[in-house]
Amino acid sequence: DPAYIAKRRRLIGPRAIPKAPAGRPPGLRRVPNGGDATRERPGTSHVSIIDARGNAVAMTTTIESAFGSGIMVAGFLLNNELTDFSFRPQDRKGRPVANRVEGGKRPRSSMAPTIVFDHSGAVKAVLGSPGGSRIILYVTKALIGVLDWRLDASRAAALANFGSRNRGVFELETGPHVAALAPKLRAKGHSLRIGPMTSGAHIILRRAGWLEGGADPRREGTAFGD
Repeated sequence: DPAYIAKRRRLIGPRAIPKAPAGRPPGLRRVPNGGDATRERPGTSHVSIIDARGNAVAMTTTIESAFGSGIMVAGFLLNNELTDFSFRPQDRKGRPVANRVEGGKRPRSSMAPTIVFDHSGAVKAVLGSPGGSRIILYVTKALIGVLDWRLDASRAAALANFGSRNRGVFELETGPHVAALAPKLRAKGHSLRIGPMTSGAHIILRRAGWLEGGADPRREGTAFGD
């Protein structure tokens, strides 16, 4: 609905807002708006592939916690993905939590494996990242780097991480860029939280008949090809 999208877009401005209200798309009668306190756990990985025939795969996979459920069968670990749900159906104010456990539901996820196509339908980029609810920030940053700023895959993956998860603070990765960026962000009204932001982006770009790969230096991933 273009009108709904335009209304949401008007929330974005030059100044920081404390917290964006939840949207209500047309046709949705009721929106659970309880605060979700689901814990995040480190157990996600990502792989980006383009083969010799041009087939492309962006796959983000998770077993939720490190080592998942801790149960191994046939050489692989079973996940404990149920913990992606909120085990508290209501918040402290008694409001229902959208991510509460219910039959037939999938738990909330921020995984964002991405394939970009050009105007002819050919694959232009394959990318994704682990990183819990920050995955959306990491993938968006990488997309802006390769599409808008024309960076190579490695530089886009290594860019300083930043962004907001609608929690009233703007997160900025620790590093030499902080001295230049922090005062400008605070001048726009942002409350900053500066600390590690461990992305793990893997990017493949198609450029003039050849492929270029880049892996995030923050993790153990690598780029290679035949």
